[in-house]
Amino acid sequence: MYKASCLCGKIQLCITGKISDIIHCHCSLCRKSTGTAFATNGFVNSEELHIISGQDAIKYFEFKPGRKRHFCKHCASPLFSSNDDLPSKLRLRLGVLDSDIEERPMSHNFVTSKASWEELDVELPRYEGFEPSRDKANSMTAHTDVK
Repeated sequence: MYKASCLCGKIQLCITGKISDIIHCHCSLCRKSTGTAFATNGFVNSEELHIISGQDAIKYFEFKPGRKRHFCKHCASPLFSSNDDLPSKLRLRLGVLDSDIEERPMSHNFVTSKASWEELDVELPRYEGFEPSRDKANSMTAHTDVK
């Protein structure tokens, strides 16, 4: 079982099954809808995604007829996508997960559409918090990771 939530916490989800076909999608649609270099998505069975709280906070944008991108109306966190042509599956945005998952991404997709500044396999320095060059005073007001 996996738990998930939006940024503001008004929406709480539970996934009782496996997450399949996890990919990093670099298409321009995913980049625009997330505001990031790529979206990490996986499929879940519709009957295995349970809305624990916040059903009334879930809104959607219908990009094409029958294709909806569901998000929180309060904090705009993207949650999942649905497709009327495949109602038994939902495409989950893995960034909303609060639980560690067993499954792993299988590929980078639409790499010819990737952001020009994204280097897929470059080793960059890794930090547990902010990068060392950031001023401590600014870092405390600029970003807080509250659970």
